[in-house]
Amino acid sequence: MSKVLISACLLGAKVRYDGRDNLLDHPVIKRWQQQGKLVTVCPETLGGLPTPRPPAETQTRFPILITTSTGDDVTPEFLNGAEKTLELAHKHDCCCALMKARSPSCGNQEIYDGSFTGTLTNAPGVAADELIRNGLPVFNEHQLDALIQFVERHSQAA
Repeated sequence: MSKVLISACLLGAKVRYDGRDNLLDHPVIKRWQQQGKLVTVCPETLGGLPTPRPPAETQTRFPILITTSTGDDVTPEFLNGAEKTLELAHKHDCCCALMKARSPSCGNQEIYDGSFTGTLTNAPGVAADELIRNGLPVFNEHQLDALIQFVERHSQAA
């Protein structure tokens, strides 16, 4: 059975920077959870960051620099979390990932631009980018229909 890597906050884990969650209430996600199809991950806590923690945004991508709103460099923790996230996906043979949109770790299409003003830029978060570069499709919570279709097609092909 194909497994899906999922951001822990989407399953209700209070791991967001502000100590809250982003619980995703969806019947298919609930069914997959009951079937043991979901592998939960929070790249930021896996990388060693505490909860709660100051918000962080990507300042530059080349070279990568991620800082908190108070100016602390958290790049090593984000990179460590991204590597561990990829290892977890491989360990559990995940076919794809469902990750939190706009997160500096998990956003698959856009993240905040580093100005801490709510401005978005078209770029993936660190962990999502690591998964994508290693061939694992990453979806966000606004792409559930595409995710469900992908998993169903992947399960039939397996």
